[in-house]
Amino acid sequence: MPATTPTWDPSQYLRHADHRARPFADLLARVPALPRDPARIADLGCGPGNVTALLAERWPAAHITGYDNSPEMLAKAEPLAGPTSGGGRLDFAPGDARTWTPSDPYDLIISNATLQWVPGHTDSFPAWVRGLAPGGTFAFQVPGNFDAPSHRLMRELAHSARWKDRLADALRHDDAVHTPAAYLGHLTALGCEADVWETTYLHLLKGEDPVLDWVKGTGLRPVLTELGADAGAFVDEYRAALREAYPATEHGTVFPFRRIFAVARRAA
Repeated sequence: MPATTPTWDPSQYLRHADHRARPFADLLARVPALPRDPARIADLGCGPGNVTALLAERWPAAHITGYDNSPEMLAKAEPLAGPTSGGGRLDFAPGDARTWTPSDPYDLIISNATLQWVPGHTDSFPAWVRGLAPGGTFAFQVPGNFDAPSHRLMRELAHSARWKDRLADALRHDDAVHTPAAYLGHLTALGCEADVWETTYLHLLKGEDPVLDWVKGTGLRPVLTELGADAGAFVDEYRAALREAYPATEHGTVFPFRRIFAVARRAA
């Protein structure tokens, strides 16, 4: 069975917006000049649109479309839509990264922390690269922390005797993303000039149970969706395990988070 399709809570997701946006900014900094001006840009898995808006700051004359399959996220993003400062425009539309293919040539196709939700996402790389204008760029970042305590403890609890009947198939597995070398191989095989790297961020989180608060906005969503009103007991068990794995200090709770980045430029 596939992992549970989560119901998203934009407000919960945005509680750690500054930390979540930093990898996108680091990815964006490595995107080269785009081949056309004004550019056509797609953001796959735009979520609440807060980082999509950063694209309009970098390319204010561009036509930028954020695609997402969550009605909740699109509703949160919609107030950001409209004309941009350089005469371009920002809009949002329903779109699922599992099936989306470009209908027009794009100068940039970018995806931020989305492809880990898409089984077999490398199978879509050829169509996405073909959908780039000559000299265009495909760029993405995905979490590389599926073996971290935050995810490992969640999976172990979901497969425990108490929860396995309801949750054994709810979560993604630790192969939801590939190694940096594998991504490099896929992209260079498509004729792209590719730059792939990884970074581990040490987020210093504040508040009570901040790691739990973080994953409630992302990785824990399938559990919360599957269990519904019964999720409280699972969350209590998981909370106790996270407190031990990520002890609070006088300065906050350190949450190491590894991410994998790729920037691939189609030949001009």
